[in-house]
Amino acid sequence: MNYEKVIGLEIHMRVKSQTKLFCSCKNAIELESEANVNVCPVCMWFPGMLPAVNMEVIRLGVLAGLMMNCEINKVSRFDRKSYFYPDLPNSFQTTQLYEPIVGAGYVETMVEGKMQRFDIHHMHLENDAGKLSHAGGKTMCDYNRSWSPLMEIVTMPVFHSREEVMEFLKELQKIMRAAWVSDADMEKGQMRCDVNMSIRPEWSSELMSRTEHKNVNSFSAIGRCIDAEFKRQKKIVESWWEVEQETRGWDDASGTSSSQRSKEDAMDYRYVPEPDILPIVLSDEILESAKSQVVELPIVKRQRYLDEYKLWEDDARILTADYDLSVYFDELVTLTNDPKKSCSIMTSVLLALMNESENKKEISQLSFDISQLAKVIELINKDELSSTNSKIVIEELFEQWWNADDIVDAKNLRQKNDMWALESVVDGVLSANPEQVEDYKWWNERVFGFLVGQCMKASKGQWNPKIFNELLKKKMDA
Repeated sequence: MNYEKVIGLEIHMRVKSQTKLFCSCKNAIELESEANVNVCPVCMWFPGMLPAVNMEVIRLGVLAGLMMNCEINKVSRFDRKSYFYPDLPNSFQTTQLYEPIVGAGYVETMVEGKMQRFDIHHMHLENDAGKLSHAGGKTMCDYNRSWSPLMEIVTMPVFHSREEVMEFLKELQKIMRAAWVSDADMEKGQMRCDVNMSIRPEWSSELMSRTEHKNVNSFSAIGRCIDAEFKRQKKIVESWWEVEQETRGWDDASGTSSSQRSKEDAMDYRYVPEPDILPIVLSDEILESAKSQVVELPIVKRQRYLDEYKLWEDDARILTADYDLSVYFDELVTLTNDPKKSCSIMTSVLLALMNESENKKEISQLSFDISQLAKVIELINKDELSSTNSKIVIEELFEQWWNADDIVDAKNLRQKNDMWALESVVDGVLSANPEQVEDYKWWNERVFGFLVGQCMKASKGQWNPKIFNELLKKKMDA
């Protein structure tokens, strides 16, 4: 019997605010080298301390919802989710179970060349827990990230393959980075994913018992986890046993999972309304502020590059993988009015230099003005600079030489288009190579490249090879 995967996701993303969700301590956007330096009596839950809602987090949460085509709830509430663990100094998490700030929506992305839509159930805000480190039989508690703001994005069970899951997560990461809501860096713990999964016969529509794998922290690990869990559940079902609904831990090193605890229901956490925080009522100012910061979705931009600019699929994907890179490309196209040449220069030359560089990995770290890169493209289109020599100019710009024209002239790279002089060079080459000219007339076209090379050699590589091509053909075909 063939079985179908049914997967739902719970994605936690660190909100990119300056301070924590309910206090003024520094948010754990970056990892601190020292434990417990960004804490205060409020986030350590000392007696008598009360939380104060960070409205910047609320605004960013609304913006995230708008970017996911979600409904925004003008009134939302916080609840207490009780569980006892050392990473929570107050023994409960402040979250939004019953009335989240963001309702249903969807995210679209490309999966194996086809546009697919994946439904979002809701998104709520909550505080993060601390970090526990186990060593030498002891447990150390670091509360730097305790009370830092998280978005939990809950999808519908709409995924049926690892490819769908991974493309969705990558698109979600790009969306949050584009809106400056979250850096969503999995290596820094800014994005974590719980994978809920069950299987069913392909002919069935009934959802079976599911397992949840908590905090899988890389795209590749998520893919391996899905494959392994599918095999495990299929083996259980084919043995006429029932898959137990439980929470499991994923060990990526061994490629196996292990049972951690039975899956809790809401009643196990004893949710109660948060008594210390009033309902969040969104003002028109917050809503308008969030709406004003909605940017073009990466997938929409990618489709625009394909439809309007006629770029190749791989090029469109590369240029929209990083939002700053796509903004840079759009600005370059505005200056050059040549999307294909701009794309070629960026993907084949500029990105290669950035990949090889140690200190210029981001587009924002480039030291030269974008107008100089546009100037290089202008010189190419005017046949004053060859494509080969353009790479030399861009390399010099990359190393902080700021003016393209100065580089071209200093290195004698400017192609000369003086027709009289070019024709004189061609005549000289034809006179010096009568045998090759005769071979060409007997349909041996391989010698044509040799003659072009002789013209470039005679002109010391400074004159336009395109015109040499035209003049040679004109004279030898006459």
